[in-house]
Amino acid sequence: MKRYFPILSWLPAYKKAYLSGDIFAGITVGVMLIPQGMAYAMIAGLPPVFGLYAALVPQVIYALTGTSRQLAIGPVAMDSLLIASGLGALSISGIDEYISMAIFLSLFIGTIQLAMGFLKMGFLVNFLSKPVINGFTSAAALIIGISQLKHLLGIEITSNKTLHILQQTFLQLDQINPLAVIVGLSGIALMLIIKRLNSQIPTAIVVVILGIALAYFTPIADYGLQLVGKIPDGLPAFKIPEVPWSNLGDLFTIALAMALIAFMEVISIGKALDEKVNANTIIPNQELIALGTSNIMGSLFQSYPTTAGFSRTAVNFQAGAKTGVAAFMSAALVALTLLFLTPLFYYLPNAILASIIMLAITSLIDFKYPQELYKYQKDEFVLLMATFFITLLVGIQEGIILGVLFSLLLMVYRTSKPHMAVLGQIKGTTYFKNITRFAPDIIDRKDILVLRFDAQLFFGNKDYFYKQLKRHKIAKGPDLKVIIINAEAINYIDSSATYIIKHLILELKDQEIQLMIAGATGPTRDILFKTGVVDLLGRENLFVRVVEAVEYIDGKHSRTEIENRISHQNY
Repeated sequence: MKRYFPILSWLPAYKKAYLSGDIFAGITVGVMLIPQGMAYAMIAGLPPVFGLYAALVPQVIYALTGTSRQLAIGPVAMDSLLIASGLGALSISGIDEYISMAIFLSLFIGTIQLAMGFLKMGFLVNFLSKPVINGFTSAAALIIGISQLKHLLGIEITSNKTLHILQQTFLQLDQINPLAVIVGLSGIALMLIIKRLNSQIPTAIVVVILGIALAYFTPIADYGLQLVGKIPDGLPAFKIPEVPWSNLGDLFTIALAMALIAFMEVISIGKALDEKVNANTIIPNQELIALGTSNIMGSLFQSYPTTAGFSRTAVNFQAGAKTGVAAFMSAALVALTLLFLTPLFYYLPNAILASIIMLAITSLIDFKYPQELYKYQKDEFVLLMATFFITLLVGIQEGIILGVLFSLLLMVYRTSKPHMAVLGQIKGTTYFKNITRFAPDIIDRKDILVLRFDAQLFFGNKDYFYKQLKRHKIAKGPDLKVIIINAEAINYIDSSATYIIKHLILELKDQEIQLMIAGATGPTRDILFKTGVVDLLGRENLFVRVVEAVEYIDGKHSRTEIENRISHQNY
């Protein structure tokens, strides 16, 4: 039970000293979560109250089942944008059906995550490389910001496509509501000022209170300033989500993408916390189970998909949270808000929520990392930029899917043409190093060619290996008698590469050139013996180190019994 409910491990060992920190952190995150939840629901195209529903049950369930004690689960900007993008592409008749689909998406995503957790598929998140994540996140942040222009400018925009939004905004410049702009920009400015003065003050709730007071005590709503309006009070009712069978296939792609992205966010934030406290509590597969269970149970209480929030988790940690008790406190504050305080949010200007979102997305855009890639790894910079522009201009799903595909293609390209070095013995030593790096200190041998292939040998690079070896052989000239392959970096040889090696051995024998292999690891030696390569090569041509092979050629070294045992050892 403790494996699936980590609370059974930490709750019995709970210390009284933790309580004050947990209570303070829970209240702080709860205060922060209320305006954020409503703002993120707007990004998702949902009524603001659904952001509060998403802030309730999922974080309680995660506190029971998650392996991190400080992660703050709830609605986030990224998932909200993915929902708007995915559901916006479907033919949905009205707001009720849209809400129903968003809630079902939580159930669908949770089911995928739960299944992946039980099947121990947490490794899949490794396929989301940092350049892809960075490009996708930065583009998504811009899309989120662009999607809020209608609230910040007080205009009507019907599309959810980035280019269409910008086009419609440009065509309606003469219809901008100056009051909405002033309120929105004032909200941003005020939050920046408060944060500069005291970073511990919950800036979002301050501007929400001031925004509500402004709309309540002044007639600004009479001048076209849009308000949140009536928010249903009371806790969300238990309801099993309806399954939209006709759209199930269309929803699968977005559900799978969101399941992986949400998991990636949880793991990256959780591991960052572990590093700060010098711990190792995050268990990826259990995190999938916890996140999946949170989304499934949340969907039964009208929650849309949730995951860990970067900013809320940081606040939770800094405020002193030690255990999941902080999450219980945060959920309790949200519940009290739903029960008693929702009428107050009637007067909240949409421009204020837009300002909260606009400021929040700035932390998602990273300029430093692309600059580093441009300086040192331009191929990955191209990958990042490709993901960024595809996400920004084509679509959210297309961006993440094509980004992952491009990163895999880049990996395949690199492994198809790995580094191959010509080695030479450094004068006065037994070291064999790259001749291009140590040219002045290398002993020039016309009769020996030493090559190091820095990758596994498989069907994708066998022809490259063969062509490069032939090229270096020709460059050596007619005095070449022995080719030594330094196999230290070759950790696997597949059947296609085995065939090439056998062909190479026979070809070199016809040319009266001897082939030797040095430094092969145990698994590689096993393959050489099992596939019959050694029978063709000759056991006497296997060596532990390159220097032993060279000394053997020069007649300066007779192999000892232990050297034979090591070089010939195999299963």
